Amino acid sequence: MRFRNYGPLSRRTKFQILALVPIYFIVAGLCLQPFDEICRGIITIVQEPDFLITDYIAIGGIGAAFINAGVLTLLSIAIVYFLGMDMSGHTITSSFLMFGFSLFGKNILNIWAIMMGICLYSYYHKTSITRYIYVGFYGTCLSPVITQIMQIGNLPLVVRLVLSILVGMSIGFVLPPLSTHTHYAHLGYSLYNVGFACGILATIIVSLMKSFGIRIEERLIWSTGQNLLFTRLIFLFFGMILFSFLLSNQVWKRYLEILKSYGISGTDYVKTEGFAPTLLNMGINGIVSTLLIISVGGDLNGPTIGGIFTIVGFSATGKHTRNILPIMIGVIIGGYTKKWSITDPSAQLALLLSTTLAPIAGEFGVGAGILAGFLHSSAALNVGIVYGGMNLYNNGFAGGLIATFLVPVLKSIRDRKAHAKTHVSL
Repeated sequence: MRFRNYGPLSRRTKFQILALVPIYFIVAGLCLQPFDEICRGIITIVQEPDFLITDYIAIGGIGAAFINAGVLTLLSIAIVYFLGMDMSGHTITSSFLMFGFSLFGKNILNIWAIMMGICLYSYYHKTSITRYIYVGFYGTCLSPVITQIMQIGNLPLVVRLVLSILVGMSIGFVLPPLSTHTHYAHLGYSLYNVGFACGILATIIVSLMKSFGIRIEERLIWSTGQNLLFTRLIFLFFGMILFSFLLSNQVWKRYLEILKSYGISGTDYVKTEGFAPTLLNMGINGIVSTLLIISVGGDLNGPTIGGIFTIVGFSATGKHTRNILPIMIGVIIGGYTKKWSITDPSAQLALLLSTTLAPIAGEFGVGAGILAGFLHSSAALNVGIVYGGMNLYNNGFAGGLIATFLVPVLKSIRDRKAHAKTHVSL
């Protein structure tokens, strides 16, 4: 992994390269919206309920949404950097995930109580926060719970503030053991494992809230009509591809190795193949997913850009075109055969975020991947009702359920074929 003849990239340089993405969108945000409107937009973003689906671009404006996402992403990168951690695939994944979901659910105020809970957990167990920091970043998918508690109108502000902090810290404290346990259910075949754990936790929290008479209204705020602008903006993925070839003359060879991998949870392309091939994989997946959402007649907005950035982020830890396309084809088939349309907002998100099941296509083949995507599309459009959209990683919960159900079945079929070849009776 060399920058031509200048030697390997330093740790600092890698983090600086990663930071260019949020900086790019902060600058874009400042150019696309007047500063006074950005300030008002950020205040609106912080004050509004933000459970699924709440497009920050629609409620705060393009500039406010991009700056909210960019600032949170820079802070996440800085936290990892100043903790002395090395750049890994999870650094990239968590940063892109933070950016993507800060366009429709996470904001500069509602994530910190959960992060405090992660710190408390590491202190309680006398271990370094570096062991759990990524779980904390992923676990901020439950940040709408914090905002919702602050919206309880019949309680004094101080009570709401204290209650939201306590609930957030409790979420952060229970996530590390819960996410470890849920991983054993799907064995790494759903990449959004923390989303699976958070779906369980959100179901419990929302059930408690409803038991105390706290109502959670359905929400769908979805902007349209900006496809051309956003296509131009997010085709920075071309830049990733070009830059990857500047970093290494072996990038294509190592990228082909990425395509051979299953992509099961725990994969880290930065460590196994290098920084440059990972950038190439990210750029290619970003272009493919953007073109796919446009080709089916979808919208580019806060939620779908968030979905695209999720794919790009997980391109450092498991996703590549060979294992995501079969899943997405399965969702598209669902859109043409089921009662909903692929252009429905929730279906567009399912199209992108169903790729949590990429390891199934990676290991079991195209047919299994299409089946997984087809099943996932139905699950993702229905499971959110149990927690009222409070888990931003709704597809992570749905993907965990599908993987837990489907993988044992696929393995039994494969093992039966293996036994048949060796004449061993079941």
